Amino acid sequence: MNFSPLVLASGSTSVGIMIAYIAIFGLLIYFLSVRPNRKRQKQLDAMIASLDVGDSVLTQSGFYGVIVDISDDVVVVEFGSDRHCRIPMQKSAIVSVEKVNEAE
Repeated sequence: MNFSPLVLASGSTSVGIMIAYIAIFGLLIYFLSVRPNRKRQKQLDAMIASLDVGDSVLTQSGFYGVIVDISDDVVVVEFGSDRHCRIPMQKSAIVSVEKVNEAE
């Protein structure tokens, strides 16, 4: 079996091109998926860290309420117009916050 240099050169070139395509695809995945998710998670963590009593919140289930009490990982949110429905929930269940100071 005698291999010609042309066949070996084209084989190694195609492997190099394939590795380049894989690297470009990996970078594309990182910049389109991983990086924006990290940025969104940092914003969510900052929002949860800034929770305060009296803030209006929207939960993942779509309920609007007002924070009544805050502990380490749990907040007590008051729902409804009569304000007699108080439900403890995890801080991670809060999707958005409207600060009391910003409303005035």
